[in-house]
Amino acid sequence: MSAATPPAQSPSERRLSARISAISESATLAVDAKAKALKAAGRPVIGFGAGEPDFPTPDYIVEAAVNAARDPKNHRYSPAGGLPELKSALADKTLRDSGYEIDASQVLVTNGGKQAIYEAFAALLDPGDEVIVPAPYWTTYPESIRLAGGVPVEVTADETTGYRVSVDQLEAARTEKTKVLLFVSPSNPTGAVYPREQVEEIGRWAVEHGLWVLTDEIYEHLVYGDAQFTSLPAIVPELRDKCVVVNGVAKTYAMTGWRVGWLIGPKDVIKAATNLQSHATSNVSNVSQAAALAAVSGDLDAVSAMREAFDRRRRTIVRMLNEIDGVLCPEPEGAFYAYPSVKALLGKEIRGKRPATTVELAALILEEVEVAVVPGEAFGTPGYLRLSYALGDEDLVEGVSRIQKLLAEAQD
Repeated sequence: MSAATPPAQSPSERRLSARISAISESATLAVDAKAKALKAAGRPVIGFGAGEPDFPTPDYIVEAAVNAARDPKNHRYSPAGGLPELKSALADKTLRDSGYEIDASQVLVTNGGKQAIYEAFAALLDPGDEVIVPAPYWTTYPESIRLAGGVPVEVTADETTGYRVSVDQLEAARTEKTKVLLFVSPSNPTGAVYPREQVEEIGRWAVEHGLWVLTDEIYEHLVYGDAQFTSLPAIVPELRDKCVVVNGVAKTYAMTGWRVGWLIGPKDVIKAATNLQSHATSNVSNVSQAAALAAVSGDLDAVSAMREAFDRRRRTIVRMLNEIDGVLCPEPEGAFYAYPSVKALLGKEIRGKRPATTVELAALILEEVEVAVVPGEAFGTPGYLRLSYALGDEDLVEGVSRIQKLLAEAQD
């Protein structure tokens, strides 16, 4: 044994499993928590970190939850896979919004979208199975893949392609170990929306090679301008037996704290994921499920009002960021994030420091002007920053103005 090689630890000496030790905390939640802690301490911090609508949950949804809380039947366990009436409503909502016809038996109600993603990968992956992950990606995707024993294989797109990957890139990443393609449109963190013809091309490529697809549609109602949301299994029906859809009420209805998501897929996958959930958490809170039922069964008027505000903020933040020398910010077409490239600023002197990475630049921005942003390293692409524009108009302008003033000081 080499002198530099540490002795192997016995199981009793290892405090934590290697699997869990390898998982990092959510970078976006960590940034948001730090910003909130500074604000609580009296600092005038403006946070662009968390992807959380700043609107209250619509009144009719809250009222449904209040009524549910008063009903004794909701004080008891309910089916692990979700309330039957909610699963039926989710099938109706999927046909209404996506043009994708499913049965209620193909739905699993989960504790938010994160649980849906983890359970989907847990149901599909064996150790060593590869998942193609377009980058920039949301921080949770690769961690969920690794927890399930899978191997994330990153395929990177940048601002020159609108942060959209091509079939040629996907094919170059495919190996005999590839089992799943992760597909997300609209995207977190970039706001990229794939046009219908590219969605169809990617879906047919997956069918040709017998791949599974996990598609996250949680931002389906948040698209702007001429962009349109396209549900992959709706336009590539041959894929339906190997496609799993993740969704939830968090972003569309300003319900991040209610923790209701869902998984749609072939019945055998849903049954396996439901078995897992029956041991992990049992049923989602009945009160939250009642609120979700009111949300997905109602009209989209409240959503339209929020989308109008996000659209206004989107145009403001893109304009202001592009006014900064060294910053290039494509216009996002969906979700509520701007993802500017700041590569040209790295290594320049700003208030006596030369940030070499976007981790260091984000720390400098927080320290010097008390604005919280998330560095691109969290999303697999150093050299970028993510700013959520799901915050009030005045705070948005003030926060970006502070960044403008700071970065205007950059010099070689």
